[in-house]
Amino acid sequence: MVKTFFITGIGTDIGKTLVSAIIAEALQADYWKPVQAGDQNSTDAQWVRNAITNDVSTIHPEIYKLKMPASPHISAREENIHIDITVIKERLSDLYRDKRDPAATFIIEGAGGLLVPLNESEFVADLIRLLDAKVILVSRNYLGSINHSLLTAEVCKYYKLDVAGWIFNDQYLSYEDEIVHWSGYPKIASIPYTIQADKKFVFQQAVSIKQALEKIL
Repeated sequence: MVKTFFITGIGTDIGKTLVSAIIAEALQADYWKPVQAGDQNSTDAQWVRNAITNDVSTIHPEIYKLKMPASPHISAREENIHIDITVIKERLSDLYRDKRDPAATFIIEGAGGLLVPLNESEFVADLIRLLDAKVILVSRNYLGSINHSLLTAEVCKYYKLDVAGWIFNDQYLSYEDEIVHWSGYPKIASIPYTIQADKKFVFQQAVSIKQALEKIL
C-alpha cells in the first residue's frame, strides 16, 4: 500500500522544505508540492531535487505554479486561477498509478500552515483531509513557537487529521518537550541548526532520522 505523508508546519519559513528533503532522502520517497506561490526561478521542488542524492526519489511537478509570493488564494486570484483541491486529489491518484509500486512513499509539502487559504472556502487542512494523508508537523524553535505549535495541534484535532508527530528544527530549546507534552503528539526527530543546508547536511540528517521515520511507516 502506498504511504503518503503531508508535511505541514506552524507557519512560513519554519523548515518544511528542508525537512521534506531529509525525509525523501531517508525513505527514498517521491516529493510533490502541488501548490507553489512565488520564487519561480528557485522553487521548493527544484531545491529538493538539488538537495537529495538517491536515484529512486522522483520530484513531481507542481499543478499550480503561481507567480506572486503571497497566500495561494491571492496569487491564484491575480492570475484568474481557481485552486481546486479535487484536482490535486485526482492528480495524486494518477501519480500512484504511474508509480506502479505498492510499497512507494510520497512526501507532499503544503504551502505555509494548516489555515493557509487555497481558495475562497478551503484551507490546506481541507486538502490534507481530502488526501487522507498522515501528517508530519514541522516546528522551528523560536520565541512564540509554543503558541504557534499548539494552535497548529488544535487545528489538527479539529479537522481530525492523522498526525504522526513533530519534527523540530533549528537550535534546541526545552520548547520541544513542552510542545510534545501539551499537544499530545510525539516527537519524531530534531534537525539541528545549520548555516549551510546542502546535500551533505541533508544526507547526514537523513541517516540520523531514518530509523525514527521507519517506525511511523
